[in-house]
Amino acid sequence: MRKISKMLEQVLNVFMVAALAFMVILVFGNVVLRYAFNSGITWSEEMSRYLFVWLSFLGAIAALKEHEHLGVDTLVRRFPIKLQKAAVILSDLLILWVLSLVLEGSWKMTIINMDSTAPATGLPLAAVYGTGIVISIAMGFITLFNLYRVVFNKVKDEDLILIKDTEESAFTYEHEFKEGEKQA
Repeated sequence: MRKISKMLEQVLNVFMVAALAFMVILVFGNVVLRYAFNSGITWSEEMSRYLFVWLSFLGAIAALKEHEHLGVDTLVRRFPIKLQKAAVILSDLLILWVLSLVLEGSWKMTIINMDSTAPATGLPLAAVYGTGIVISIAMGFITLFNLYRVVFNKVKDEDLILIKDTEESAFTYEHEFKEGEKQA
């Protein structure tokens, strides 16, 4: 299971890097062509926009997997362990509900726009609305896995708070950096 997860994560990262690189090339190339040669690539803006949509949504999948989405845990941190578990379960159930709404809406929009094409690239608009289908399914699996871990006590009590504090991350990084300097 971990090998499959790692492989999917690598595929996701490669696709995000490729999309970002292609966007940079398109936008930079179009700017150079417009200012230097008074011409341009007609479809580059549209393609960059669609790649940005895919990049943003795929980044949301990666952020969910690493528990890096924004959250407020001030109240939940003060709960006893059983209430923390209940809060995590309720939160995951709400996430699954929202993802089901995203899946339903994206599916309908994808079907409606199956025959519609983008004006400059000619790509089917279903490719843009399909992002909702991809992210809702992927995020649904991640959330179901997290829910399974909490319900069947496969997660440590201190790991119930899934939000990473920025200050804690900065402190850890600074501490590791200083330790590295001392060893060098």
